[in-house]
Amino acid sequence: MFLTISTTGNPERPATDLGFLLHKHPERAQTFPTSHGTAHVLYPEASAERCTAALLLEVDPVALVRRGKGKGRGGAPDSALAQYVNDRPYAASSLLAVALAKVFKTALHGECKAMPERAAAPLPLRVEVPALPARGGAELVRALFGPLGWATVEAEPVPLDREFPAWGDSRYVRLVLEGELRLADALNHLYVLLPVLDDAKHYWVAPDEVDKLLRAGDGWLAGHPERKLITARYLSRRRGLAREATERLELVRLAEAEGLDVEDVDNAVDETTDTEERPVPLAERRREAILGALTAAGASRVLDLGCGQGQLVQALLKDPRFTEIVGVDVSARALGIAARRLRLDRMGERQAARVKLTQGSLAYTDKRLAGYDAAVLSEVIEHLDLPRLPALEFAVFGSARPGTVVVTTPNVEYNVLWETLPAGHVRHGDHRFEWTRKEFRDWAAGIAGQYGYAVGFAPVGPDDPEVGPPTQMAVFRRTDSRDAGHSGNGTGTGTGTGNGNGTGTGTSNGTGTGTDHRTDHLTPDTTDTTDHRTHDTTDHATDHRSDGSSKEAAA
Repeated sequence: MFLTISTTGNPERPATDLGFLLHKHPERAQTFPTSHGTAHVLYPEASAERCTAALLLEVDPVALVRRGKGKGRGGAPDSALAQYVNDRPYAASSLLAVALAKVFKTALHGECKAMPERAAAPLPLRVEVPALPARGGAELVRALFGPLGWATVEAEPVPLDREFPAWGDSRYVRLVLEGELRLADALNHLYVLLPVLDDAKHYWVAPDEVDKLLRAGDGWLAGHPERKLITARYLSRRRGLAREATERLELVRLAEAEGLDVEDVDNAVDETTDTEERPVPLAERRREAILGALTAAGASRVLDLGCGQGQLVQALLKDPRFTEIVGVDVSARALGIAARRLRLDRMGERQAARVKLTQGSLAYTDKRLAGYDAAVLSEVIEHLDLPRLPALEFAVFGSARPGTVVVTTPNVEYNVLWETLPAGHVRHGDHRFEWTRKEFRDWAAGIAGQYGYAVGFAPVGPDDPEVGPPTQMAVFRRTDSRDAGHSGNGTGTGTGTGNGNGTGTGTSNGTGTGTDHRTDHLTPDTTDTTDHRTHDTTDHATDHRSDGSSKEAAA
């Protein structure tokens, strides 16, 4: 892939000054190593009247695959063969933008000690990119470069095959830009907009990419009519980063409109005093309540049943009192996201020995889950059809039989306080039911009596005097050591655990006689074993993460 930058001049202001501005001598061909190949700078023509600098990037497809490690389109194409046979060596992309920033770094910043006045003045420039991926077509190319001061923006679609015009055009265009601009401005336009048009990056987009975008977009991005699209694509559609960039760009726009510095506009916050009370998310309160209950129980070996994308596992890992943590979920996709969240591939040996992610269905008994101090079912039971709930009950309370079981579930009575939740609707489309406080307590008391546990209850979140808390939590403690599924009596007195939102109350479960449930639950209906924990979320009252898992609440 390559691009050329040309300018014209006269004997008084020779075009070869371009070599000074780029810090590359016109009489020398220079080579620069990059992480994915080799960059060459050469001058096809260099005279007082006209000078052209060319940047040629030779991409090593093997290095691209090895270094990409699945990040971006260059590292994760659609098939194994496409990792080595693709358009990356030929089409302008983020690879060329990175090479541009490395090779012409000083010029990109508008610096030239030899000719500072030339660096600060507009030049007659012509930029050519023979093959530019344009997701959005020639119209988007013109919409992006047109408002930036270029007198001419040519985006000629490249046909798939000139000998077969019926095949139509490819997604590539031949780009030609002409106009009088500062060289630094032209280079920054290319640095930002090449990957934007390609709509892909060959590397992982980290938070520091926001600073790079704002630095390269200084003076033009804040007022660009396509600012939102540029920001989203440049940051690989990472919503948090795009939101941060948009907010900072809006401050820049306001400052420019008022003729002030950004610091003078963004002065509403006293850095020395934090006067804002930030509401604690319900998901965070729930994790704190669960951690408090596990700590009170003295648990060190913990199961997170229905772990989703691993938020609770991550919180447990931060506390050294939990020496063994097992996350279980039926969704392989959710477990993959959890592994990336926890950075298992980068975790130290000692830390990695504490955690394990395993795939399994809670509708079946699993010998691997036996013998643990505690198990957590956080926002899980409401995703099961009620006829299937006994299978989970037996698998957890009858077969695995941990010393402590913590269960959280939405309180349907609290739904009336969600202003944007329609009456009669549950908080998430996948919830098969949502219980009142009485229904949850009756269910928990029945389970405790049947399987030899005592149970206590505690609110999670603000405890409204009329409708109660948004989340209700039950803490079961095993009171006998009888085998699962056999007859026996169990008595116990439950104690609740608090999380700063209220105090728990215990209920007596009396005596109960167990019956053999193994024949009922070892072979349940297998027609509904799909994962119900990977759904979209709404912002109002949902108890689900915005990134697709039903494990944590955004409310």
